[in-house]
Order: sequence, then structure tokens, then C-alpha cells
Amino acid sequence: MSELTKFNRKEDESKYIIFKINQELYAIDVQSVNNIIQMPAITKVPSSPRYFKGIINLRGEIIPVMSLRRRMNFEDDSFTSNSRVIILNIGEGNLLGIVVDEVSDVRNIPGSMIEQPSPFLKSEESVVRGVGKIDDMIISILSVDSVVGQSVAS
Repeated sequence: MSELTKFNRKEDESKYIIFKINQELYAIDVQSVNNIIQMPAITKVPSSPRYFKGIINLRGEIIPVMSLRRRMNFEDDSFTSNSRVIILNIGEGNLLGIVVDEVSDVRNIPGSMIEQPSPFLKSEESVVRGVGKIDDMIISILSVDSVVGQSVAS
């Protein structure tokens, strides 16, 4: 993709899945989302990193599931009827589920309404790639690569 194409895409509106973790709003570009499902039974996997909940069987495919709360160093998950698993496309046909407290909306966010995160956040450790402002809402936009990057390397 050329630099011009990247620039133009940033200036266009992109659709984002808006969800809550720990009462805060977060978003992921819909292009990274394969599916959103209600909380399934999760099978634990011994000796896995703390932020992995386990694996699920979705239509015959085994998918690892990560706790986004744990990945972001919040307290453990507390499942409710609003809890969901967002299934992400993470490249080369691989899928990963992330547990979120609640999926609230799909919104268009213009590139002009997205700012870089604070310079006080260490970019290599942060999963936030930008901050979107819509009306009176502040939405942390997550980088799928950063969310899964450390987990894939582990």
C-alpha cells in the first residue's frame, strides 16, 4: 500500500467496534473483526500465560481466547450476560478471541477525530494506537497487532 493510500485512508472515516472494559470505552477497526459471540464455554490450557483464558470450539475450529482485562493489567474478568468474545483475524487465516465486558456500538470515526496517545505511554508497551473523540466520549483505539503481538511471541 502506498503512503498516499495510507494517508487517504486515515483521513476517511473507518468503522470501529466500540466495547467496554472496566467501564471505559475501547474500539477496534471492524476490518480486524471476524465475529462477535456470546460467552461460550472456555477450556483452560495448562501452563499458558495469565492473560489467556483458554480455547473454544467455534463451528469446529479451535480458537485461543485472551482476557483483554488481564492483558491490560486490570482485575480478573467477571462474566455477565453482556460479556462477549470478539473473534479477531490475526493474519494468515489465524483467529484469536478477546473477552470484553460489553459490545456497545459500531461507529464511524473520522481520521481527523483520532489523536495520537499521550507521549507518556511507552509505545512498545501500549496497546492503544490512538484516542478517538466523538461527541463527549473518549474512546481508546486499540492496535490489534499490539494486543496480540506479545501473546504470539510468548
